[in-house]
Amino acid sequence: MAERDVAEQGAVERDFRLAERAHAALRAEGGTLAVAESLTGGLLAAALVDVPGASATFRGSVTAYATELKASVLGVDEGLLDVYGPVHPVVARQMAEGVRGLLGATYGLATTGVAGPDPQDGQPVGTVHLAVAGPGGTLVSSPLLSGGRATIRHGAVTAALELLVDRFARQAP
Repeated sequence: MAERDVAEQGAVERDFRLAERAHAALRAEGGTLAVAESLTGGLLAAALVDVPGASATFRGSVTAYATELKASVLGVDEGLLDVYGPVHPVVARQMAEGVRGLLGATYGLATTGVAGPDPQDGQPVGTVHLAVAGPGGTLVSSPLLSGGRATIRHGAVTAALELLVDRFARQAP
């Protein structure tokens, strides 16, 4: 098996375990999850629905790849998008909050960033903004990832799942 295939398989397995933990935490509190994706283009939702029984906690997702959809569907402030573009921590925050309300979920999880191969709106490749919105407020994380396009996109999925799982760990009594 090629080295890249082994690395990808390891990432898929790690994401599966993280998604299992997220679903278990959601079930434990009777919560649900909705996802808003841009740079991950559906990979985050796919990782979540790979877990058997995901339908008990996963409401659905919106892949708002086009900037104008972030405003018209998810409710991201158009002025914010005009000034900063779609790759900004507040955009991730508003995406998470928007999908949470749109799909009637307890939690919203969002991804936006630049996977490459070229910079976007002055943001370097590897810039990623993630957010999880829930009853206790919204957390934003902005990791800087490296590697090729596929590596960055998969890394963003892992980082988003880790943000969600960590959110539940912080809430635990």
